[in-house]
Amino acid sequence: MQAMRSIVGLMVGIGMVVAVASLDAQKVIDKKTGGGGSPHETVEYMIQGAKITLSYGRPFIKDRKIEQVAPMGKPYRLGSDEATKLTTDKMLMIGSLMVPPGSYSLFAIPSDAGWKLAVNKQTGQNGTDYDEKQDLGRTDLKKGTVAKPQENFTITLTDKPGAINFDWGTTRLTADLMVH
Repeated sequence: MQAMRSIVGLMVGIGMVVAVASLDAQKVIDKKTGGGGSPHETVEYMIQGAKITLSYGRPFIKDRKIEQVAPMGKPYRLGSDEATKLTTDKMLMIGSLMVPPGSYSLFAIPSDAGWKLAVNKQTGQNGTDYDEKQDLGRTDLKKGTVAKPQENFTITLTDKPGAINFDWGTTRLTADLMVH
């Protein structure tokens, strides 16, 4: 009986350490309301020794599907108001695209052939001001679903496996993420 309690205690302790380690990887460093009324967040991650910061608007779903706000063939700012901004202090591989240290705007482009993530060198623009000539490059996004719907558009980074996820309702768009 004592051995069973010790094992249970050990498992609970390990679970708490894993949960704390996961929380430490993400830190919300700023929250505000955008000009269009959507919440905005700046979130900092420490992934494989890299400091990666995301600043983006988090629109509410309001019974819409992602295809309603991101029409086929048109770039979507991956959020609301200003273009979503990614800043990294280390070289990243997002999908098949090498991304040097610096700041970039992120856009998704849906098509019949699938979704693409555009990493754009221009930053600070309104999310509807997209210049394809400023793209560092594009990579494929995998489209899937999440079990728990997201009422607000949400971007998360995961360490193991390394990924960048864009969640809206039950839709998840994802690309592999590695630090180089």
